Amino acid sequence: MEIATELMINEEIRDREVRVIDENGDQLGVMSIQQALALAEEKGLDLAKIQPSAHPPVCKLLDYDKYRYEQSKRERENRKNQRVVEIKEVQLSATIEENDVNTKAKMAIRFLEGGDKVKVSIRFRGRQITHSEIGRKVMDDFAERCKDVSMVERRPVLDGRNMIMILAPKAAKASFAERKAKQEAQARENASKEAKQ
Repeated sequence: MEIATELMINEEIRDREVRVIDENGDQLGVMSIQQALALAEEKGLDLAKIQPSAHPPVCKLLDYDKYRYEQSKRERENRKNQRVVEIKEVQLSATIEENDVNTKAKMAIRFLEGGDKVKVSIRFRGRQITHSEIGRKVMDDFAERCKDVSMVERRPVLDGRNMIMILAPKAAKASFAERKAKQEAQARENASKEAKQ
């Protein structure tokens, strides 16, 4: 059962009658709030309202401090496991040399392997803009060098004097065993749905 983050506890609960669940999850039945508070005090626990919309509201006996500590620990763990995808930029030029392209490609591959997207841009200077096809060739060559770890999310587009392309990391392919296990789990789930009908 999902419990809200901020619970009403003990004397904050103003209902006359509540359905009480003990610390092990067993139902103790409907009782007056005075009886429930006395039971909580006797066991050295707090009475927390976990289902305020039910009739009568559902309250549970629990150690509120321990509950808050465990919840904050879960939230910290969830935040730690989150991955924020950043967009890193690699700038090229229409007249870039081979060694420079290799260096920039290695840097882009490192970003992509780290799970970040890469924005590849070329700024055309002076009359270079009249030969934007040269910039497109540079972009296509760059995408080809990074193709093992990336896919082109946005093809090269001319935007004023800049040409921009976005590369995204390739999704890791699931192994054959993982795909088979997923298919079997899906088949079991479908079978259980059909059995319920």
